[in-house]
Amino acid sequence: MEKIIVIDDDHDLLQLLHKALVKVGYQVETYDSVKAVTIQQLNQADLIILDVMLPDEDGFSYLRQQRAVIAPPVIFLTAKDFEKDLVEGFASGGDDYITKPFSLKELRMRVAAHVRREKRSPQLRLKSGTVWVDLIAQQFYVGETPLELTAAEFAICKLLLQNKPQIFAKETIYTTVFGYDATGDSQTTITERIKNIRHKFATFDLNPIETVWGVGYRWRGV
Repeated sequence: MEKIIVIDDDHDLLQLLHKALVKVGYQVETYDSVKAVTIQQLNQADLIILDVMLPDEDGFSYLRQQRAVIAPPVIFLTAKDFEKDLVEGFASGGDDYITKPFSLKELRMRVAAHVRREKRSPQLRLKSGTVWVDLIAQQFYVGETPLELTAAEFAICKLLLQNKPQIFAKETIYTTVFGYDATGDSQTTITERIKNIRHKFATFDLNPIETVWGVGYRWRGV
């Protein structure tokens, strides 16, 4: 079941959208402020519906600041019907734009279209809390800060994150990262690499890799 998050300070509208979207099979969470929901919660959604005119921070500004760490598509809701707002919405990272008042049928059609598009699109990012990886640039980030990893450290983190919560033995990690023809002590090599990775995440007070004693390692999230 696809999950939709709706953020709007109009509680009557939140109730209306919740009922309308649940009726057609979506799981829906509603919030009246961007401060009431975490980035991690947003990234667990398949789609975000975000009001532009919020009391604490307008939707355009919020998404512009956080788009690097928010993966799902975003549909803006606004009471204004001006071209400059449309341009600003897309410039801030929005995927679509609906002007109030709107019909529930139109909203449901827009939501369905974006959910289908997400399912067809190749995954270019992986996320876990504030940690995410750009698979095109081959770069891990914590928030908007790049995490400086070696090629081997990157490969280990990518393997664990892509396959969470699966546990990988040191030997499996070693052959996946370095190949079956690699020579060396897999136990020592992977232990040292994991130690270095943890040290780098520790600068952000994070420790996403869990040791499963007697088995191996897995990505536990942050």
